[in-house]
Amino acid sequence: MHKRNFWDNLRYLFRRQKNFEYSVPSPSERLVLKFIIDQSGLFYEVKKDNKTLFRRSRLGLKLKDETPLEKNFSLVRLRNKSENETWETAWGEEKEIVNHYNETAFYLAETSGKKRLLTLRFRVFNDGFAFRYEIQPQPEFQKLIITDEETEFNVDYNSYAWQIPAFEPDRYEYNYEKTNVYNLKKPVHTPLTLLSPTGDYLSIHEAALYDYGEMTLKLNEKNVLAADIAPLSDGAKAYVSLPWQTPWRLVMVADSAIGLTTNRIMLNLNDPPRGDFSWVKPLKFIGIWWAMYVGEWTWASGERHGATTAHAKEYIDAAKRLGVDGLLIEGWNNGWDGDWLKNGATSDFIHPQPDFNLDEVAEYAKNNHIELIGHHETVGFVDNYERQLEAAYQYYAKHHVRYVKPGYAGSMMVIQGRREWHHSQLGVKHYQKALELAAKYHISLDVHEPIKGTGIERTWPNLLTREGARGQEYEGGALDPSHACILPFTRLLSGGMDYTSGIFDVTNQNKRMATTLARQLAYYVTIFSGMQMAADRPRFYEEVNKPAFKFIHDVPVSWAKTVPLLGEIGVSYAVARKDRDSEDWYIGGVTNGDGRRVRLSLDFLDTGGYTAEIYRDGDGAHYRDNQLSLIIESRAVTKNDFLDLYMAPGGGFAIRLKKAY
Repeated sequence: MHKRNFWDNLRYLFRRQKNFEYSVPSPSERLVLKFIIDQSGLFYEVKKDNKTLFRRSRLGLKLKDETPLEKNFSLVRLRNKSENETWETAWGEEKEIVNHYNETAFYLAETSGKKRLLTLRFRVFNDGFAFRYEIQPQPEFQKLIITDEETEFNVDYNSYAWQIPAFEPDRYEYNYEKTNVYNLKKPVHTPLTLLSPTGDYLSIHEAALYDYGEMTLKLNEKNVLAADIAPLSDGAKAYVSLPWQTPWRLVMVADSAIGLTTNRIMLNLNDPPRGDFSWVKPLKFIGIWWAMYVGEWTWASGERHGATTAHAKEYIDAAKRLGVDGLLIEGWNNGWDGDWLKNGATSDFIHPQPDFNLDEVAEYAKNNHIELIGHHETVGFVDNYERQLEAAYQYYAKHHVRYVKPGYAGSMMVIQGRREWHHSQLGVKHYQKALELAAKYHISLDVHEPIKGTGIERTWPNLLTREGARGQEYEGGALDPSHACILPFTRLLSGGMDYTSGIFDVTNQNKRMATTLARQLAYYVTIFSGMQMAADRPRFYEEVNKPAFKFIHDVPVSWAKTVPLLGEIGVSYAVARKDRDSEDWYIGGVTNGDGRRVRLSLDFLDTGGYTAEIYRDGDGAHYRDNQLSLIIESRAVTKNDFLDLYMAPGGGFAIRLKKAY
């Protein structure tokens, strides 16, 4: 009898199907994904309520020195699975998240050549779908060089898109622009949020990004929106060893713009935590930072050096008085003198400048129960940073520093002596290495100039927040009030953001803000972050506007429930969130450069009475010339009430709903 090997047996046992169609419905059956195999390749298409969202879209991978994984496949077998579970987050925008989907995995085999095997796994949720490529080790097929990904997202050409460009010097730090899909000739970042002619809102993104370049999007040679993976410096997209799988390619789907803002598919596509992360604690903090931006102090050494022992102690005292948890200290280490952007190859993350005594500062912080947030500005020189990385974490751990803000401010990374994109495979692997090593030393991270969020904070809860968009350091002319009304529907779909909110000195001519004071308070609710900074200097909280600071003091960092109230992309946004540790609710709202009145239903509240503490724009407030006009008032409310509120141009409101026991 002829003896077959394992792979021959597998192909023999299951009947091959060269032409094949199979539909995977969502649990509600409103969304249906169809997978297609025919002579021209592998495809999918998606309908919602029988309306086409994605026309026939190609799937496949191109490989170096190999034929592409895209044609001449037949079905070996398929496996269906359904899931309906509820899991609890360590921290975040929701305490409990529902994970409800139907899954089909299609096991495919080539009909010619090396007869390679490929698995395509699809998951269809009520509010979106995801898929990924999976490749197992097989004869003559152990390592791969990915040269391109053939994944298409064949949306209507006339759909509107809110986009920022990819492969630019400032990474993700650009203003969002609204355009049509037919204009996306150059790569753009994800999440890419779309409004289709059917009236459906979509956002294309990815989840669980490891060991691969990030997915950007652009029109391909067929004028179809397609994946464009961030390349390495040699042009390859990734070098991988089998077994291996791509990140999930994810599409969120909603009937309305605010429907996107509570989509949790990205987190559901990530694995549960790997180990015990009970030591991770979200926190609120102040920092030796904004004083440098407005020119009072400097990062560099000298008479105006900010990160001195004396200043650190003053800020620790202020943090204790203000009732915030921590203090960020930037500019403490060697490497800031001169043009610090050119110092990345020699930056020192273990030795303080002469006027900063970390032993003394750390002991003082510990005695006052204030957490220190360390700072590592690498300027993208990863080789230099990784040589010191473990020693630097050990140094911080020795001094009870349990939070670190790493920065990668260079336009490119220097990795293995080569200039690489931050979001290339090597960049992604570095960010992951730093995160996992931080977990080893019970350190949580606030990553600036990061790789975009793909939900890995579910698996690694010590990744508390990241930057990854324009924050308030761009104020002073580079931000329009509409920016904060776009972020909840775009960047914030990928996770929390350190926006560095809470600037009260909004009229400072060195960094004049396009915001009212009430809007600064609103950000603590509208822009989620596992680490929230009260970014201004303490005297503006204690001496200039202490009544307004009460909201920053009161507002939580981690939430039990999130309920969007209203929103239109680039126009306005309001959201209610319930405190994870009490029965209180908080509401934040922001508008663009136009003033508007809104009527908010409080029907999300529990039964019983509440005291609404309202911080709102004064009637004459304006982000250009009357920024500090703020009214603070209180009233009794229940879930049957409405709040009628005015938001000034560039303004907003913040509300605490305190349960009356």
